Amino acid sequence: MTTRVLARVTYLLYLGVFLSFLYVPLAVVGILAFNNSALPQFPWQGFTLRWFRAIAADPLLLRAVANSVVVGAAVVALAAPIGVITAFLLVRYRFPGKNLLYTLVLSPLVTPGVILGVSMLIFFDSLGVQAGLATAVLGQTSFIASFVLLIAAARLQKFDRSLEEAAQDLGATPLRAVLLITLPFLRPAVMAACVVAFLLSFDNFNTTFFLIGNEITLPIRIYTTVRLELSPTINAISVVFILLTVTMGMATELLRRRAST
Repeated sequence: MTTRVLARVTYLLYLGVFLSFLYVPLAVVGILAFNNSALPQFPWQGFTLRWFRAIAADPLLLRAVANSVVVGAAVVALAAPIGVITAFLLVRYRFPGKNLLYTLVLSPLVTPGVILGVSMLIFFDSLGVQAGLATAVLGQTSFIASFVLLIAAARLQKFDRSLEEAAQDLGATPLRAVLLITLPFLRPAVMAACVVAFLLSFDNFNTTFFLIGNEITLPIRIYTTVRLELSPTINAISVVFILLTVTMGMATELLRRRAST
């Protein structure tokens, strides 16, 4: 009995330390975002929303947010069809070199973002392509499509092929059977993959830093601001960023649960 109690206490202590390590810094950032102090630090000097109003008054920050949204939407538009089509290819068909292709399409997931960004910068420079939003989109798509592939493939493996065969027996063409039967089955997983792809793009720094050129995204704007000064506006941005991530993460989880049913 004593051993069981000790194990339970140890587990609860470990869990408390672990959760504190994860969430206490976020809580501190959230509190300081509402602190009426010119520096992001304690002591508490009163409640204020002026740091959130400062976000709307910063044209560079608004431009960075707009660029992040544009890049994220473009990455989703490219990564979603690439990932889904590749999932069909790897799940449905057998062909020589399939294992090699599977390894190649997943290799960007284990490649450090710095290496991926530098290599793609050299590649685009050799083609005479100037770095900018377009190169950032292509660079992010090169590894985010792999996440879409994994999510779509996991769902596709659960699909009963006899449903497509039944549709074809009733007169549907193979393509029409896929469009009317398989894709609706994949829709929750694809939507979840799109949310994940957008979040990964919106949050990406390493690859984007080398490929964005003279443009800026939100993570890069935060990085450059922190290098120059410590401003409570960064805390306000972080709170907005955290709320956005949590909201979209919850949406992803709801879609994942729907996909698993």
